[in-house]
Amino acid sequence: MSQSFPPPQQQPQPGPFDQAQAPQGGFGYPTAPPAAPVRDNFALGLITAIVAAVVTAGVYGAIIGATKHEIGYAAVAVGFIVGFAAGKVGGRNPALPVLGAVLSLVAVYSGQLLGEAIIASKQLPVTVSEMFFDHFSLLNEAWKADADAITFLFFALAAVASFSGAKKASA
Repeated sequence: MSQSFPPPQQQPQPGPFDQAQAPQGGFGYPTAPPAAPVRDNFALGLITAIVAAVVTAGVYGAIIGATKHEIGYAAVAVGFIVGFAAGKVGGRNPALPVLGAVLSLVAVYSGQLLGEAIIASKQLPVTVSEMFFDHFSLLNEAWKADADAITFLFFALAAVASFSGAKKASA
């Protein structure tokens, strides 16, 4: 006597998207995943913007000191980096783009003063730090003598780049 067993039933193979387990939205389509949480960390964004401003001011000053020329597009890059860092880390806080713009102005000004100090230290028997800290008024006078309309135009462009960089990064 031969007893026949029923053939084994095939189990459905799980695919990349199993319709039976997905929550159903309208018209049988799965619902959208929940939205990502909104980043809004003002303190961390501000700290990041300050660090970015210090680093970019140093790099900008080194570029000016090495080339002995003020490079306006580098000032715009300083502004964009400061704003982008603030927006990326801090999120959508409405104060961060404004503070990023202010910090980018400080960074551009500090970078230009550092560049003047590097140039002066090559011509005078003083170190860069001595020129920057002990003879700051002379350094500021030299900066004022070198500043022209293009200098202030790139200040404005750096602030705008910082503001827009923060807005784009926080989206």
